[in-house]
Amino acid sequence: MNQRLHGGSCLAIVVAVAIAVVCGPASAQIFETRAPHAILVDMETDTVLFQKDADTPVPPASLAKLMTAAVLFEALKVGRLKPETEFEISENAWRKGGAVSGGSTMFAKVHSAIPIADLMRGLIVQSGNDAAIAIAEGMAGTEEAFADQMNLQARKIGLKNSTFRNATGLPDPGQKVTARDLARLAAYIIRNFPDYYPIYSEPDFTWNKIRQRNRNPLLSMNIGADGMKTGYLEESGYGLVGSAVRDGQRLIVVVLGTQSERERSEEARKLLEWGFRAFHKVTVFDANDVVAEARVYGGERGTVPLVSKKPVEVMLPTDSLAKVAVKVAYIGPLPAPVKEGQPVGSLKIWIGEDLTSETPLFAATAVEKGTLRGRAGDAIKELLLGWW
Repeated sequence: MNQRLHGGSCLAIVVAVAIAVVCGPASAQIFETRAPHAILVDMETDTVLFQKDADTPVPPASLAKLMTAAVLFEALKVGRLKPETEFEISENAWRKGGAVSGGSTMFAKVHSAIPIADLMRGLIVQSGNDAAIAIAEGMAGTEEAFADQMNLQARKIGLKNSTFRNATGLPDPGQKVTARDLARLAAYIIRNFPDYYPIYSEPDFTWNKIRQRNRNPLLSMNIGADGMKTGYLEESGYGLVGSAVRDGQRLIVVVLGTQSERERSEEARKLLEWGFRAFHKVTVFDANDVVAEARVYGGERGTVPLVSKKPVEVMLPTDSLAKVAVKVAYIGPLPAPVKEGQPVGSLKIWIGEDLTSETPLFAATAVEKGTLRGRAGDAIKELLLGWW
């Protein structure tokens, strides 16, 4: 259900540089999971519905292959590579990731040339380490050089606390990810690569006459799941990144550090089912609504209206009132001139103690430089009084 907040709602907005408004006196819904690290996100609104130690870096295991796929998908999207392009399975790829390695593999033959379209399925459906290494070597010459591409892509996406050292997720002390970053990476793949994301829901893939089923346990649970990836290392435990759609709503779940395959799948399933039933959508502002006024220094006007280019929506708990805090944040006063459409700050929404939504804000109009007298007055105000 989508609701619209009006002036009489307890989620009122009164903002200067930053102001919090809370609905009370009630607490947000409580959910518990046995996963040491977890996050649940509504993808459309970017609302964090649940989080537990979501910013602690841990070894990614095979979940690193999500970033391997993202780098490959980007190269395919812009035309640097084609699905029919072939990469060779080097002896290194075969020894570290093939049948002799004892790890997850697509059972590719050493020195065979395999089209990218098949390597993608070996990477995604079978979690093949040989496929991951072949992609890395084919795109960058070595895994080390490919890891540089992974980290560059990670920074562009906004993964703030994750570092990649190889394409497979095999143990490396410098390779770490967080649950929040993995959720952001999953959303990036789903939004930007609709031609390739459906591979994550393919039930099986056969290569070298060996059929392997998709390792994602959520796909067979009849809960609307359509991707993404599992991973395991002794050091980090069992992890899963998943996504599901119900009645047009897509949720992304990440659980890390669980103790068994069963616990991993059950905790992810419970989080998804709770997320679908326990929240409803609220529209805080429509697109281009004036959210706040930002102060301007040395301009023809003293303020500029701030707007969001998209509707500001948030998911709120259905069965209980939530303590909600709303803040508009920017570094100001803004020096004139200010251009129309200039990025200025953001609208942040907390539910309880968790930051659940952050929306960029832009200048709705231009503000030109003011007169010399006006600029002098602004300078005196700043000198004597400062800006609040």
